[in-house]
Amino acid sequence: MVSLESIEAAASRIRSSIYESPLVHSKTLSRLTGNSIFLKLENLQMTGSFKERGALNRILTMTDAERRKGVIAASAGNHGQGVAYHATQNHIPVQIWMPRSTPLVKLTATRGYGADVVLQGNNYDDACAAALEQSRERKATFIHPFDDEAVIAGQGTIGLELLKQNPDLDVIVVPVGGGGLIGGLGCAVKERHAHVEIVGVQTARLPSMKAALEGQGTASLPAQSTLADGIAVRKAGTHTLPLVRKYVDTIVTVDEDEIAAAILVLLEREKTVAEGAGAISLAAILQSKTGHRGKNIAVLVSGGNLDVTLLARIIEQGMVRDGRRLRLRVRLPDYPGALEGLAAVIAKASANIVETSYNRAHYGVGLNEAAIDITMETRGGDHTSQLLATLKDVPYEFTVVE
Repeated sequence: MVSLESIEAAASRIRSSIYESPLVHSKTLSRLTGNSIFLKLENLQMTGSFKERGALNRILTMTDAERRKGVIAASAGNHGQGVAYHATQNHIPVQIWMPRSTPLVKLTATRGYGADVVLQGNNYDDACAAALEQSRERKATFIHPFDDEAVIAGQGTIGLELLKQNPDLDVIVVPVGGGGLIGGLGCAVKERHAHVEIVGVQTARLPSMKAALEGQGTASLPAQSTLADGIAVRKAGTHTLPLVRKYVDTIVTVDEDEIAAAILVLLEREKTVAEGAGAISLAAILQSKTGHRGKNIAVLVSGGNLDVTLLARIIEQGMVRDGRRLRLRVRLPDYPGALEGLAAVIAKASANIVETSYNRAHYGVGLNEAAIDITMETRGGDHTSQLLATLKDVPYEFTVVE
């Protein structure tokens, strides 16, 4: 049974091997949100997420006989890395089953930490079913990513750290997948400081815990792809759901664009890299989903294992949303110097051309015309409006490419 005592025991057990992540006050985010915002940077753990706390606590409770038979886990990435690293550190054979859709950065890291990685299925549930079958055949210990009491207690140690680092917290905002993190953290915090509000955040594409609390129990939701792949859990855990019912005040959801925007805010304003699941708590605060003003709020940045190619797309799309990236399709007369004249107008408006594509055969151009797609960087929405106003005063027919 998960209790304050079991979480305190877990904290003592894992203390020498787990980094006490900092709780950092952000003046910028505080100003943006009207609250006093503190970031709990679990993305700075050795394997890049909070998951290794629960994994290590479970490993350290194993008997010598269990250690010899090894451990098996299923994971979309972060849990697998935590299990792989700490099992290897404790000289325990480890096999991790992962879905084929696992981001390359997480797959490579898991292998690098010493695990035998097996790719199976198109989602976590497929990989988990195969891992469970393999653990039964080999009589190896299966370490569940969230529905295990020792794992939950390990994750709950974050709550103890938060209360020690800032005893004056009013609200703690936590990502929610299967519920292991928020269940353990909620228990640790509420059993000591019952007045602290615990808010969970899920992706709107897979709100499995929210659905369970609203009366659907642990029914499985249809699989969905999401930027927050680390919490893409289709159903709440049987151990975690009662904890969430008891200790969590509310659960809100955010959409994909809001998650992407939060990743970009953390990167630009806080110089902090967070994956989708790691940034989802901040997304809820930035979008005023929790309804708080003037509160001391801890926001859990739960993981930072973000694929760099995905990060590049997030940055590019974020610039488009913010009006800092603009693409125009311009019709030009097809004679020498026409493009030079257009470029001079853009340069005078202080926009930066980053990409061009010239076409004489498509988009309905005439025989003496050409169409050119020009992608530009601007300083923001106001600058973009000024540029478009300038172009309307010169003889270029153009449309904005959405």
